[in-house]
Amino acid sequence: MKQAFFFRGDSLLLPLDTDDFQADTGLPLELSKEFINPEILKIPALNSGEVINAVSISAETVLPDNWKSIPVRQLLAVSGTNLENIIRACHIVQWRKDSRFCGTCGAENKDADRQAQRICPNCGRTEFPRICPAVIVVITDNENRILLAHNKRFRSRVYSHISGFNEAGETLEETVAREVREEVNIEIKDIEYVKSQPWPFPNSLMLGFKARYLSGTVKPDGDEIEDAGWFTCENLPELPGEGSLSRMLINSWLSNSL
Repeated sequence: MKQAFFFRGDSLLLPLDTDDFQADTGLPLELSKEFINPEILKIPALNSGEVINAVSISAETVLPDNWKSIPVRQLLAVSGTNLENIIRACHIVQWRKDSRFCGTCGAENKDADRQAQRICPNCGRTEFPRICPAVIVVITDNENRILLAHNKRFRSRVYSHISGFNEAGETLEETVAREVREEVNIEIKDIEYVKSQPWPFPNSLMLGFKARYLSGTVKPDGDEIEDAGWFTCENLPELPGEGSLSRMLINSWLSNSL
């Protein structure tokens, strides 16, 4: 029996009687019959000749009473064997909705065979899944404190690192320094890459860095950042969920392994 992952945007769909943390096993593909006009995709898996089956439901679809929706990011804290496939499928399902038409001539794109690729049958333009690089940086000072900030987009009381998207013509290190300067008004030094994480919400690649405080006084920009400050391991605020790169960086700092 073929198994598939069911998506509505960046949320995974499951029957009500399914445990959220068993989601990485997939569901019988035949359950797609419970939805109106589902789109069934065959996505090539990474590093293998296998295919990931995905069922995409439009954002306007009202779920049947016996189904539920959970954000894919909630699964990041679960070390499942298929988590890589879920993340990949989630990204590509959303990309396909955004790449229906050719960006050059407007003709309807066609899927390439056995590849995550779309080709315009009119002008031949080729398109691959969009990946937007974004940086996130853990900043520490000489007093072994960590800089954390509350972004207006975060849920209430959660604090995390400074982050932002890479601009055209910038190195990643330049992006880190610029975002920190713009959002909290300080200068940093010793910028060093640590780790990356796919972040298909909807199409990012998070690149984690560490850096040291150099100069300036912390001052939130008031636009994206509402509050920011230095914290010790004894007075940490509410933190991002486990499994996210932001939490991994904080945990590394707490364990002195950063």
